[in-house]
Amino acid sequence: MVQTDFGGPTAVSLHDVPEPICGPRDVVVKVAYCGLNRLDLLQLKGPGLIPGFRLPHVPGMDFAGTVVATGSAVASVVPGDRVIADPTQGCGGCPRCAVGDRSYCVRPRVLGGNAPGGLAEYVLASAESVVQVPEALPLDAAVTLPTAFSAAWHAVHTVGRLAAGETLVVHAGASAVSLAAIALAKRAGASVVAFAGSEAKRDAARAAGADLVLPNGEPDAAKTVSLFTDGAGADLVVDHVGPDTWRTSLDCLGIRGRLVLTGNTSGDQVSFSLQEVFHRGLKLLGTGGYSSADFVAAMSACFADGLHLPTAARYPLADLAGAWDVLAARQTIGKVVIEP
Repeated sequence: MVQTDFGGPTAVSLHDVPEPICGPRDVVVKVAYCGLNRLDLLQLKGPGLIPGFRLPHVPGMDFAGTVVATGSAVASVVPGDRVIADPTQGCGGCPRCAVGDRSYCVRPRVLGGNAPGGLAEYVLASAESVVQVPEALPLDAAVTLPTAFSAAWHAVHTVGRLAAGETLVVHAGASAVSLAAIALAKRAGASVVAFAGSEAKRDAARAAGADLVLPNGEPDAAKTVSLFTDGAGADLVVDHVGPDTWRTSLDCLGIRGRLVLTGNTSGDQVSFSLQEVFHRGLKLLGTGGYSSADFVAAMSACFADGLHLPTAARYPLADLAGAWDVLAARQTIGKVVIEP
């Protein structure tokens, strides 16, 4: 599916394109499933958000499939291997890429972001970005992992430093990243409080492992979290909503709590008391992009414990317009999956 314009679903249509050709350190993957992300929808509406984005463009950041060709320098995988990939590819040659910080590559290359992605029969990826999927994990489950669990691992572990026995608070508890964060926090031995907007979404947060689930806008949220933690308050809050949840995030934190900021879906500007932050010893932490080490660690954890997100809906490639509509409605729980 090739995006040739900005706007609605009709800006993307089915085309025949040349099959990708391997460079020495590349692999070609035959796509079995592709999972949609919010970025796909935002870049469909325009403008392109990833530096280097240009039309025509093949979307689709998360994919799972089978290796069908490898470059001459590739020894890590062979044709027939079942794989998923870190969509953040980088250039492979700059100082940031050299230390595994591909999110800040000077010439960023993101599959489905500014390079051809997984909404196709075949996709080209760097060999160092792919990992083999265990035989016990179906590919339609594996496709839910890369972006959501890498971002959640980075927020919860790399930046948030969540420890066993601590309490995590997450907003938008049935979103992909939040469901992943809940699962990873429980795996680490932490308690989890989640907020969600509907009973179905609250049920999804519970199913992921949340110990206490509250409605969005709960007026006594901070008091309830305080009671849940025996008066200590939360150790860590992961907030990718922004202004709508900002006050609740700060109020739920205990002394020396950490607020990890991962997004701004409800806006970009907030206000707060500097005195409150420094007197309570709060830490306000921006996540930035996850690293290649985060991707590997997150995938290893998921493979070891069989973690994955639920599939919200499944569509054939030719019916991508219907999938866009479902994703835009914000009522899905888990991943919308496309089958090329």
